[in-house]
Amino acid sequence: MKNNFDRIVDRRGTCCLKWDSVPPVKVDGEVLPLWVADMDFAAAPCIREAMQKRLDHGVFGYEEVPEGWYEAAIRWFASRHGWTMRREEILYTTGVVPGISAVIKAFTEPGDGVVVMTPVYNHFFSSIRNNGCEPICCPLAEASGPRYEIDFEALERGCADPRAKILLLCNPHNPAGRIWSREDLEKVAEMARRRSLLVISDEIHCEIVRPGRHYVPMATVDPSNCITLFSPSKSFNIAGLQMAGIWSDNPEWRRKVNRAININEICDVNPFAPVAGIAAYSDEGAAWLEELNAYFQDNYLMLKEKMAEKAPAFPVFELEATYLAWIDCRVLGMRSEDIEKELLKREKVWVNAGEMYGVEGFIRVNMATSRALLSEGLDRMIRGLSALPGDGNMHKNSQKR
Repeated sequence: MKNNFDRIVDRRGTCCLKWDSVPPVKVDGEVLPLWVADMDFAAAPCIREAMQKRLDHGVFGYEEVPEGWYEAAIRWFASRHGWTMRREEILYTTGVVPGISAVIKAFTEPGDGVVVMTPVYNHFFSSIRNNGCEPICCPLAEASGPRYEIDFEALERGCADPRAKILLLCNPHNPAGRIWSREDLEKVAEMARRRSLLVISDEIHCEIVRPGRHYVPMATVDPSNCITLFSPSKSFNIAGLQMAGIWSDNPEWRRKVNRAININEICDVNPFAPVAGIAAYSDEGAAWLEELNAYFQDNYLMLKEKMAEKAPAFPVFELEATYLAWIDCRVLGMRSEDIEKELLKREKVWVNAGEMYGVEGFIRVNMATSRALLSEGLDRMIRGLSALPGDGNMHKNSQKR
């Protein structure tokens, strides 16, 4: 492996959200963070080299996004995912979440409903509510594995809600870790069309996939009823550079979205974001990404092995995409927020509570760190979970689903 993902990069004292944030409870000493979804790895060398060249220029005024950024994204998605975009179909903004908010603003009125499949990325809820809309929550179905599947009966009920105007899709899904199949997406697209709902597809995690798995862009399933948001930010650990793309093949929709982008004042990007994106969407970026995904696979296998051996009462859901493990802690009979706080107080390890994603009794664990730090964090987490009061079956594999 050419890139040393085992190297520990000290992020403390750099105004790092993940490492320098104050946890929700008072903790004496340093916390090991396995929460917010960013990586502890240095960005790919090709990205750092491109940014250094831009830095050496020395002037950082207002930025005009170069044609090279569009060309790089178009080449990338065509060659890797069979999705053909045209230059005029792409808008840019400062991030996927601001983009989602702009699209919701463009196509809803206050009081409208937005359909989501829970558990789901927490900022979906804030984007919906900040636009005066209401989330219409359709729970995913739990299957053996354990794994999540789309509950199409629940989704049908949600789409039939007279308030519903948009179906907000997470593809691949965070925190479920699922890559939706083409058949799944075809059913979702048919249901949305039948109910006259626009599909917004957040595809920010599309490059972090397990071996043998392949993500399907929603735009290759039903391009004329879909607006897709994409960014290299999660895949290449450049979220702080703040840039994303919004795709639609409908000129009138793009006009409405562009208006909402300007109303929300999210129409400018910093001078480093385009050059980093161009470098990420390159052959060198692709090679780095392949090594990264191999490293994540080994991290995931280590997590599964540790949990199965030392904490079998807490099943780990099958992971096809993302670097985020979803762990079932319902055997404890505790609120997930309390589990998060107890792990912080007892073991100084910080994970995300499932409550923020719309369900109780689960935690989300960020595996995007060096194997040594992840191993230590998992040991702390397992000790903490095992010390919490359960239902008497702490060392048996829970069948509570």
